[in-house]
Amino acid sequence: MELIALLSSGKGTWGQVAGLIKRGEWENVILIGNEFAEKFNCEQKHEFIKVKSSQGIKDLKEELEKKLKNKIKGTEVALSIASGTGKEHMALISALLSIPVGVRFTALTKEGIIYL
Repeated sequence: MELIALLSSGKGTWGQVAGLIKRGEWENVILIGNEFAEKFNCEQKHEFIKVKSSQGIKDLKEELEKKLKNKIKGTEVALSIASGTGKEHMALISALLSIPVGVRFTALTKEGIIYL
């Protein structure tokens, strides 16, 4: 399964994303974030998609849909939205559903990676 993770604001949320990447067996990892998120350090192979998160929700959704459409290979993705704002979450989920691709929310817990 492919992992798509939003890298944005939130104390400690980048650690959640790093743990998911490290502990999962992903066919592909796509990280999404703004200019600041480009500083995220990850040893595992991944692709970073830079977005302008300050734009309006409709424009953000359209940008995400356009940039993700040809990147996702399967029909379902694991999605981490532990990081980010409500606007970013709504735009990303809406973009994925418009592609269309199924979404399985994922998180790293003490028990390991879970799908919600």
